[in-house]
Amino acid sequence: QVRLVESGGGVVQAGGSLRLACAASGDNINIEAMGWDRQPPGRQRELVAFITDGGTTNYAGSVKGRFTITRDNAENTVYLQMNSLKPEDTAVYFCNVNGWRVELSRPRFSSWGQGTQVTVSS
Repeated sequence: QVRLVESGGGVVQAGGSLRLACAASGDNINIEAMGWDRQPPGRQRELVAFITDGGTTNYAGSVKGRFTITRDNAENTVYLQMNSLKPEDTAVYFCNVNGWRVELSRPRFSSWGQGTQVTVSS
C-alpha cells in the first residue's frame, strides 16, 4: 500500500497563490513520476502537471507560466506552487504517484490521493 497525504488547499481570491504538497510513503517503493490532476465542479478530471524522477516537467497549457511543480526525492514529496490563480482554477486537486515496488518482479503501481479543494473567488 502506498499512502498519500495531500495538503495546502483552501480558498483564495483571484490573483492569489497557494502551494499544494503531497507526501508519499510506503514500504519498498521506488517513485518515478509524481503529479497533480484536478476536477472542476461538474467537469471531467484533467491533467495539471507532473514531474519525473529525473526532473522533467509537463504542464497543461492553461496553467503554463503560472504553476510550478517541484519534488523532494528524499522526502518523497511533490509540490505545486500555484500563482496568479483564476476562478477557473477552482477544482478538487488530486495527487498522483507512479513507480514500482522493490521486489524481484518490480511490479508497477499508480496511487491517487483523496483530493484537496482549491477555491478561487472572483
